[in-house]
Amino acid sequence: MTGAPYPIAYQLYSSRNFPPLEAQLPELKAMGYDAIEPWLPAYEADPAAFRRALDDAGLACFGFHMPLTGLMHEPNRYIEIAQTLGARYMIPPFVHEEERRPTADFWKGIGEALAKGAEAAAPHGLKVLWHNHAFEYAPLPDGTRPIDHILAAPDVYFEIDCGWITRGGADPAAELARYADRILVIQTKDLAPEGTTAEDGWAATGDGVIDWPALAPLFRQTAAHHLCTEHDNPSDWRRFAKRSFDYLRSAGL
Repeated sequence: MTGAPYPIAYQLYSSRNFPPLEAQLPELKAMGYDAIEPWLPAYEADPAAFRRALDDAGLACFGFHMPLTGLMHEPNRYIEIAQTLGARYMIPPFVHEEERRPTADFWKGIGEALAKGAEAAAPHGLKVLWHNHAFEYAPLPDGTRPIDHILAAPDVYFEIDCGWITRGGADPAAELARYADRILVIQTKDLAPEGTTAEDGWAATGDGVIDWPALAPLFRQTAAHHLCTEHDNPSDWRRFAKRSFDYLRSAGL
């Protein structure tokens, strides 16, 4: 494995239960993080003030999570937010369960909506990425997978979440290879051993069951710009953040 260490971002959703968020920023910088990846509503009230807090802490924002409906119905608003935050990646992360339909056409429509947003974003130097959960890997009645229909759309890129892929019963190594040219961000979410209920079954990167040494060489074969740590429900956000960062650096990533 060759190449300079990746920039590493921290998904701020991980520590949403430990406000105030802005007080976390200098600590994340001190741990070594290069950037944060915010989610709505962290930046919504005042994107300019949020950007100043990032600048004061010495952190960047490479990309941010945003609602799919925002990309579809308010693209200019979120393009402006991206420019304010200094971000290059606009990342819708979810389709609510009650909205999902078990048909290929539905998921092709999600891809088409992302592609339309990407078309609006491109003149501003921005890219649109999809962030996966587990549901995109559950086969539809016709045997196809939602993720493949979403990423079949032109100019739709990928923030791949290795933890959710594993929880969804798929193989992150295969997905890293399949979508190597679409992957611009790699989330290094880890899973605790099966049956673990603490922290909703998640773990700090390197403390779980995912074989990161086996996956790490595949990272270099993708178009990834950076890595991003995330944990959906840590009991101690500082321990999670530091352990994950230190593990990735110790692995040469």
